[in-house]
Amino acid sequence: MYGLIGKITAHAGKRDELVEVLLAGAKDMPGCSSYVVAQDNSDADAIWVTEVWVNQASHQASLKLPAVENAIAKGRPLIAGFGDRVMTTPIGGIGLALVR
Repeated sequence: MYGLIGKITAHAGKRDELVEVLLAGAKDMPGCSSYVVAQDNSDADAIWVTEVWVNQASHQASLKLPAVENAIAKGRPLIAGFGDRVMTTPIGGIGLALVR
């Protein structure tokens, strides 16, 4: 499995709009086991995106999907910056098959 966790900061007052764009673009992504957008409780303009993919190739292929390309184009002007970003290797959990 392949995982990503990243912080995105929206321009002031644009967080909800950015969340809508990201969630709308995250439909029907082959190889995606989980895509979660969460509000940062300590920063009114920040969100965290947590993704779990079957493999890194599935994630890379998703970036070429029309819905994802559209979300990137719509979301880019709403983004003030990016914070921490980490790649992970998910090994299991609620909603995920155990990998050993």
